[in-house]
Amino acid sequence: MQSKTAAPQRLDWEEDGENRSARWRSESGNPPPKRLVIGHDQMTADHAYRLACEGTAILWRGDFQNARQLLQALARRIDNKPRKAKKPAEETSPVDAFNLHRLAQSQRARTLAMLILPLDEQYAIPLRRAPNVKEACEEAYGPPDEASVVSLREVLGLIGAHEWRKKGVEIAALGERIHPYYGVFSPVRGEYIDLVANQPLPSRELAFDIGAGTGVLAALLAKRGVERVVATELDARALACARENIARMGLQRQVEVIETDLFPAGRAPLIVCNPPWLPARPSSAIEHAIYDPDSRMLRGFLDGLAAHLTPGGEGWLILSDFAEHLGLRTRAQLQEWIDAAGLKVDGRIDIKPHHPRAADKADPLHAARSAEVTSLWRLVAA
Repeated sequence: MQSKTAAPQRLDWEEDGENRSARWRSESGNPPPKRLVIGHDQMTADHAYRLACEGTAILWRGDFQNARQLLQALARRIDNKPRKAKKPAEETSPVDAFNLHRLAQSQRARTLAMLILPLDEQYAIPLRRAPNVKEACEEAYGPPDEASVVSLREVLGLIGAHEWRKKGVEIAALGERIHPYYGVFSPVRGEYIDLVANQPLPSRELAFDIGAGTGVLAALLAKRGVERVVATELDARALACARENIARMGLQRQVEVIETDLFPAGRAPLIVCNPPWLPARPSSAIEHAIYDPDSRMLRGFLDGLAAHLTPGGEGWLILSDFAEHLGLRTRAQLQEWIDAAGLKVDGRIDIKPHHPRAADKADPLHAARSAEVTSLWRLVAA
């Protein structure tokens, strides 16, 4: 995501003998392409693929639906490209497999992002058979201001996020729908919610929810009878998303969503945190909910927890051990951080993920995914 304070980047090109310029948009932070050609309905997928692999952007001027088909054809060529001979599984470490997988995904994303579209000053796509994306763009980018260019892949992501936001995600433990914003992690993996729903509460007086995201855990605590919940967030989209979800469920008197880094002022008998699970660098806005560079949020939560718990209070750390199976973090290292923070483990409940990727043997990270366990760690001051 581009910085709020940085000047918008621009893409300059020549077309029909004229010099043209438009704002460049990229939620993944990709720089404007240095080379550009105009794409049309007669362009073959093989030609487009060669251009994209070379780093040449294709500004589409043809039919929108043809552009979608072209993007699918590019994806097939990437996915069917012969791979170099792989080492036997026993010779590839889990961390190497993870790094190779991320590298391949990054290269795939960069190549597909080479097919770009124009947006006019009102977020209309001036192409035949183009959908109305004004609302989706406003939700992600804010009010329209000037003409811009953006990858077709990002536009399709905006459309998908807009649909999720409209219909919401059914949360069985809540008996409600949560409506995620673009760039805010959707609570589609329900196992961590079930952990919070089933763990006995140490108190119903007050709880802190650290890193609220969509507000799903804060809402769940309120539904379980916690009289006051203070949910914290730093991301502007997540703040707005959590506040809207809380208001939609009529929980604003119980739940306050505030902008702060990690802990609010004061102490509470229950503090809940579901930090990003993998200590790696995110490459896009949505990945901030998955990747936590150097485990900064996890360690920040642990280091500050004891000072914010009331006597006898509990900290609930909801964490997958996926990073351990990938070799990115060890259980011993996590225990060392807990000990160093002046905490002790007073109990733990585990649950196996039930999302489709855990059973997909074709997934390059299947060995780690199939062994993954999500846990709720009950932490107390030592």
